[in-house]
Amino acid sequence: MPTPDYARLPETLRPLLNKFYRTHNSPMRSASDGQLWVARQGEIIGGLSLTPVAQGHWLTGLFIAPSRRSQGIAAQLVQQALGNCNGPVWLFCHPDLRGFYERQGFHGDPTLPQPLAERLARYSRSKPMIALGIRSTAKNL
Repeated sequence: MPTPDYARLPETLRPLLNKFYRTHNSPMRSASDGQLWVARQGEIIGGLSLTPVAQGHWLTGLFIAPSRRSQGIAAQLVQQALGNCNGPVWLFCHPDLRGFYERQGFHGDPTLPQPLAERLARYSRSKPMIALGIRSTAKNL
């Protein structure tokens, strides 16, 4: 089986990422104002969004096709996307996913910018969520 390709998705192809999420009945959707990243192997098999916020980025929408999980695709996609970021990157996740993100270099209890702190407070009212962060330096600048 060929190795997946990891690349930034052009804005004009945003509907393809949203279609991928819908196809898998995922509640995820691409951020409307950020970088979109995908893993492809013929078709999209994973995606995520990086939205600019407070001199950093907010990682959202990480989703891998269920049949392709546990193959290192999510880790590689995150690393490719972060390789193009400069500054802090934050994310919110269910506590069960903490170990995965820590293996990618994220840490708990980051200092969140005010807009993300407010959003986390809202999200946490209805479901368990934690915030994680990482300091990223772009490799491709």
